[in-house]
Amino acid sequence: MSTVPNMIHVEVVYALPSEQRVFTLAVEAELTVGEIIEKSGVLALYPEIDLAKNKVGVFSRNVKLDATVHDKDRIEIYRPLLADPKEIRRKRAEQAKQAAEK
Repeated sequence: MSTVPNMIHVEVVYALPSEQRVFTLAVEAELTVGEIIEKSGVLALYPEIDLAKNKVGVFSRNVKLDATVHDKDRIEIYRPLLADPKEIRRKRAEQAKQAAEK
């Protein structure tokens, strides 16, 4: 496989509860995370994605849309949390305390 100068290979990933979509692209090395996401076609397939609200990351590390990436990076688009993990832990601790008191 020959490589074109200034081209990198990246993945754009979007996971739903029932499926995970992976888009593999060869793009110009200068493109930003936001530009690569737009180029991937994921926004056309999933109109619920709002890059002003959805957080994005590279290998589980949050990044801004104007960040650049490296060859073989995986750009992830995160869905909003349905419940606050801190609130869930607090409720679980309260239930455990009440059960221990009985």
